[in-house]
Amino acid sequence: MATSTLVQFLAEGEGGDTSNRRQVETFLAGGAIAKGDWVALDTSKTGADRALFVIEAAGVATKGNPAAMGVALAAAAANERIDVVVAGYVAEANVAAATVAGSALIGPIGTAGEAAIEVPGTTTGALCGVALEADTANKAAVMVVKRY
Repeated sequence: MATSTLVQFLAEGEGGDTSNRRQVETFLAGGAIAKGDWVALDTSKTGADRALFVIEAAGVATKGNPAAMGVALAAAAANERIDVVVAGYVAEANVAAATVAGSALIGPIGTAGEAAIEVPGTTTGALCGVALEADTANKAAVMVVKRY
């Protein structure tokens, strides 16, 4: 059944999913995933299951994990359903220390599930989000850039 997003509701102070500013998709967890983790499609699966399962995005040295494509809204164990923000606002995502408002975020580098800060000439990678505030204990509000 088709859905429509023609009507926009614009009101200050509303939730993150108003005005069609956030897209959430449901997947199956390919392993343990924590709330706020950046996730990637599980390419260890076969066939269409590669688009059905997500895993915590692994840290990839220097360039970040180019497969990071969304943020988990809740924790999940293997084979449980998990809602993932694939575009738009997330109030609390895992990010690297020293993240500031406006930081370009790339896939995890050292810590799995934690978006890294892009530092041109040092840590460049595929953009997966933008920080909306400075991190507090490696958590920050972010806008996920649609890649899925």
